Amino acid sequence: MATAVATTQVSHGFGTSAQEPIHTSQTPERHDVLTTINYYKDPGDGSLPMPIVIANNTVKNERPHIPQHTIIHDVTGEEEKYSLDSHGFQFLRHKSKVKYLQDFQDDEVVKTNYYPESIQLLKDVTGASRVFIFDHKTRCGPSNWHKLGKGNRSSRGPLLRAHVDQSYDGAELVLRRWFPDEADELVKRRYQIINIWRPIRPIQKDPLAVASASSIPDSDLVAASIIYPADRDETWTILPRATHKWYYKRGQRPDEVLLIKCFDSDENVPARRAPHSAFDDPSQKDADARESIETRALVFYD
Repeated sequence: MATAVATTQVSHGFGTSAQEPIHTSQTPERHDVLTTINYYKDPGDGSLPMPIVIANNTVKNERPHIPQHTIIHDVTGEEEKYSLDSHGFQFLRHKSKVKYLQDFQDDEVVKTNYYPESIQLLKDVTGASRVFIFDHKTRCGPSNWHKLGKGNRSSRGPLLRAHVDQSYDGAELVLRRWFPDEADELVKRRYQIINIWRPIRPIQKDPLAVASASSIPDSDLVAASIIYPADRDETWTILPRATHKWYYKRGQRPDEVLLIKCFDSDENVPARRAPHSAFDDPSQKDADARESIETRALVFYD
């Protein structure tokens, strides 16, 4: 499949964690990519999606999907157009003190050093009064890791399927799991789930795309379960539609983070959730496997 490239020259600049524009003398070109997004293949019989089952360090995902040709638009030079409340995602310039893959693979290093700066970043950007990081995923494996069989969770790579990490009900499951004694009060106020997605080295292969929330109606979202030995999560899988609008940042660097809103309890904001998916960039098939980390946070407001 060929790559479709747009060559509009643009000014380069987007917000830092303090929302200050960055200016350079460069006029980079945007590179839109013609590729496929893998959507949920609905059997049409009214049945629920096949659950993903996680046990013994193994992820079993046999849910059917269908690829749809899509153009992924490069946001380079236009990053400031996109925000958490308008589109469901936001690009920011933010450096981390944690830099190397081996450190991001060490859970204690991540929790001790990366979590605090991630919490502060989210507070600075959102104005939230309280942020709690409940999970993180470091990815440095192949994109076909689901098919590797027993123990494949240790080889976790990009996920080439459109999804949202929590459904509306699934977000409350997360809240009640981590704050069982406070949940009845916390659900009365605005809360969100926001991911911070960061490259560990500049992205070439399998970039991450995010969809504009307003381009994907709730009717295209299908609740789907993830089953653990003693618990469950509920996510959104996505039905295909030609009018969905997808975006990415070409060559995204470690100091360029992407915030992804997975849930917002405020029903009046334009963007309550942003579907996302890794995708195959045909021009980068021979590049090394992607290295990235995502932290997942509950974000609370007074």
